[in-house]
Amino acid sequence: QVQLVESGGDLVQPGGSLKLSCAASGTVFRFYTMGWYRQAPGKQRELVALITSDGSTNYADSVKGRFTISRDNAKNTVYLEMNGLKPEDTAVYYCKSNRAGYGTSWGQGTQVTVSS
Repeated sequence: QVQLVESGGDLVQPGGSLKLSCAASGTVFRFYTMGWYRQAPGKQRELVALITSDGSTNYADSVKGRFTISRDNAKNTVYLEMNGLKPEDTAVYYCKSNRAGYGTSWGQGTQVTVSS
């Protein structure tokens, strides 16, 4: 069972930056694909960014060029650096782990609010 704990959410002004962290435990982290998802009020949860075990990344079109996903396997942590934040980025951000044959786990989420 993988345990995921997100942190770093906050209230930030438009154009500002935040860096989210997701710490994993209970698994061999480096073998997992890690992802950041978000869910805004009244909307479905959507993929923001993915990073595979070999470091390949994928981003939603809405965040390309503004957000960067990275991982530190020595710290069992995945990060989401967010720049140029917009009000439409406001959501609860969730971390997800996945490995074929080992299942999927979700964190509890961290709130990001972009407002002046």
